[in-house]
Amino acid sequence: MLSEPATTLRGLAISGVGLTKQFETQDGTNLALQPTDFSIEPGEFVSVVGPSGCGKSTLMLMIAGLLEPSAGQVLVDGKPLTEPLTDVGIVFQDDLLLDFRTSRDNILLQGKIRGLDKQEQLRRTDELMAQLGIEKAKNRYPNQLSGGMRQRVSIARALVHDPSVLLMDEPFGALDALTRTQMRIDLEALWRERPKTVLFITHSVEEAVGLADRVIVMGPSPGRIVKEMKIDLPRPRPVQVGDEAAFAEYSAEIYAIFKQLGVLHD
Repeated sequence: MLSEPATTLRGLAISGVGLTKQFETQDGTNLALQPTDFSIEPGEFVSVVGPSGCGKSTLMLMIAGLLEPSAGQVLVDGKPLTEPLTDVGIVFQDDLLLDFRTSRDNILLQGKIRGLDKQEQLRRTDELMAQLGIEKAKNRYPNQLSGGMRQRVSIARALVHDPSVLLMDEPFGALDALTRTQMRIDLEALWRERPKTVLFITHSVEEAVGLADRVIVMGPSPGRIVKEMKIDLPRPRPVQVGDEAAFAEYSAEIYAIFKQLGVLHD
């Protein structure tokens, strides 16, 4: 693992102005996201934490250009996003691997679709698989892998073309506690080696604080941002990040917000 960050900061600036989303249902209009303003600096690692149904995934899909806002707009480097973002890697909770392709071929599919140099993609694929500890699984099929290994393949696939933006929607949600911890460590190391703008969506307060430069806290539906917190913790973050006094204070503040909003009850 790397202990020193890369010297070159890269990534795209992403912001939202009056960003709103509503869906029409049989029961009427469902407001998923209230008018929302936010900004993410190039190379910043931002976590979004909030209860189920608060619009976290909706927000991410609009940032990706995969879901059209009902009002407002997403800006990428100051320019309105009018089509799907291409300089991006996306990781979902479901790994979405193709069962008929090996781990290595699942990762290589990204470059093949984008028409990238095959030899460079092969080199980068093998490099990422080694960094994520799955190099011995390169010829295995998804049904021969554990959940954690499958998600590592999914992350490698999202990073193999070295995008400027990484969007992650509950990527560790289905994993056991120990695997989640290792995935957090591995993700931070990869990001420190090749900085990029990251939006990381999670239900876990500890995960949000443990990874991010800044945490956006969202309230219950209809979704809205209720708090933004800068996380001033040294990197790389320790394995037992909960031992840090400042970490406990950040987490306690977020839990207090959820109690105040009625998301949590004593």
